[in-house]
Amino acid sequence: MRQLHNAAIAGLVAAVILTATALTGPVSASASASDQPYTASGPWHPPTGELDLRTAFDPPPLPWMPGHRGVDLGAADAQTVVAAGDGTVAFAGDLAGRGVVSIAHANGLRTTYEPVEPAVAPGDTVSAGQPIGTLRPGHASCPGAVCLHLGLKRGPLYLDPMLLFGAGKVRLLPRPGRAVAAPIAIGGRS
Repeated sequence: MRQLHNAAIAGLVAAVILTATALTGPVSASASASDQPYTASGPWHPPTGELDLRTAFDPPPLPWMPGHRGVDLGAADAQTVVAAGDGTVAFAGDLAGRGVVSIAHANGLRTTYEPVEPAVAPGDTVSAGQPIGTLRPGHASCPGAVCLHLGLKRGPLYLDPMLLFGAGKVRLLPRPGRAVAAPIAIGGRS
């Protein structure tokens, strides 16, 4: 009888978790909305000069799961990396054995560049297109090639960095505690 009771409780817990995930998990935009490119307002500059996309943004379905939380742009070893937009350097240094530069932009956006030997320091004000460091080899998702990993966050949420350049797709998510999706504003648009 105890085994039956434990099995019933386990089934109930699984049902509650699945229902909660279904109600609060990521919600995709409709096909017509997700096919439309989104252009952020403001001057944004590709950090390697060109957008040679090698690995696309592939966020995990849930925040703690594995995924690719940025894009990898093909480039040359020792190439100058420039700021994608105006902002303030939030971090510049070694992180987990590789050089990283992170820039805080208006509207709560933050871009991150790695592996980069920084040429800036925390607190520096930078402009779009201004050199921030030198690209180094060794990014794990670009074996045998040199790539710049470019990340984009707004608060705790990772976004597709290609949105800054008029490419990529908007991903709609529910507000915390709600099953209704709301667009994420970038550059003042929502």
